[in-house]
Parts: sequence; structure tokens; C-alpha cells
Amino acid sequence: MSDTPSSQNEQQQAENLPALTGDTDPVVMGERQGMFGARNGGDTSGFGGIVKPILFPGAAQRPYGGYFDEIADVLERGLVGGSASFGEAIERVVVDRDEMTLHVRREHLRAVAQVLRDDPALRFEMCMGVSGVHYPSQAGSELHAVYNLISLTHGTRRVRLEVTCPDSDPQIPSIVGIYPSVDWHERETWDMFGIVFTDRPDLTRILMPDDWPGHPQRKDYPLGGIPVEYKGATVPAPDQRRSYN
Repeated sequence: MSDTPSSQNEQQQAENLPALTGDTDPVVMGERQGMFGARNGGDTSGFGGIVKPILFPGAAQRPYGGYFDEIADVLERGLVGGSASFGEAIERVVVDRDEMTLHVRREHLRAVAQVLRDDPALRFEMCMGVSGVHYPSQAGSELHAVYNLISLTHGTRRVRLEVTCPDSDPQIPSIVGIYPSVDWHERETWDMFGIVFTDRPDLTRILMPDDWPGHPQRKDYPLGGIPVEYKGATVPAPDQRRSYN
């Protein structure tokens, strides 16, 4: 029995859809226990026995779909003749929820950022900031720096860069010389997570006092019991503050 016109049209539309999901094998980033992941305190919900893996999307395969293939093609051409090829500079490409993330090896971050900013076919003129992430269980790449880039020239196209470094060597090259707007963001990421952005003149704390020990947004940082001092004033630790109940 031959297909009806409507089923033929649906099949043709399905074949023309871009492949955005890539590999079906997700990356296991950790494990969550209970309903909300909290491990302290009494569990009165009855969901404390739930154990679920924390899954991140795996590497995507061509075609990525939309303008993502164009970004990859132009970046690949732009890196030719430089310090590294596309395959050497980019560990993997992840496309998930209509967003593209380029996982960049840290030693090639500047070269990749330079091409993304300067190539006329890319023109990602704006870096919206740098965010730090800490995965203590991810041996060898515990610290992540995430950069969100926008191209105004090409209708607010977006791409994300993600760079990792080990806790034992928490260094990532600074891109202030390419995107001056990330100056304070790099300082905040150093302050909160301890990522050292190299080859910049003034990597100093921006939120905490200069002599503050540790980096408060790391997952291994102690919670509570630490008073915070700001220019002579002291905010008591959470367990020592006055109760208004």
C-alpha cells in the first residue's frame, strides 16, 4: 500500500529537520540523592532514598542545524595556519536546547576567541561575561569557566565557550586583551572559584577582602559558621544572627 500524500509530506519534513541532539549517550556529571539533592537534615518527604545520576548532553554530530554548522565551518577555516587546528583546539561540540557550546582546550582559548571576534562571517563582538563552575568529582577538570558570546552583526547569534582546568593547576589564559568587558568577571571568578586567569595585570579579589581565605562558591567551601568582614563592618555567621520569627 502506497503512502498517502499527507504521510509523504510529514516524512519529507522530518528528513529536512536539523539534527540538534547529537549523540544519545549523555555525560554523567555526578549523582543526586533525595528529591532536591539535600543531604543534611531530617527527611520528612519520603523521597530520601531516591538516587539519580546528574546527566549532561553528550557531544553532537554533524549536521548541528541552524547557523551552528556555519560557525563550525568558519571557525575551522579561521584556525588554519594558527597554533592549532579545529580538532586540536575544540574538545567537543555540544548542541542542546537550540544552544551551541564549544568545549575549548585552555591553551587554545585565545586563538578561538580571536577568530570568533574578528572573522567577518562570525563577528561575535560581545562577551557577556565569565562564569565559574566547580565539579569536585570530575577528576582532572574540576573547575570550569563559561563564556557567552553574542554577534550583533549577525542578528544576535549566540555561542558558548567552556574551558576546564584541574584543581591542582587552576590556570586559564585571560581574554581581557580580546574582550575588555570580561575584566571584572575574571576577577569575580577568581574570587569565588579560585581560577587563575594568567597574563593579566591585576587579578585581585573584587567581592571578598584581599586577605580572605578560600573561594566561597566552590562546593567544598564550608557552609555557615564564618563571619564576613567588609571594611570594618562584620556580618555574623548564619547560625549567630538574630532570629525574627
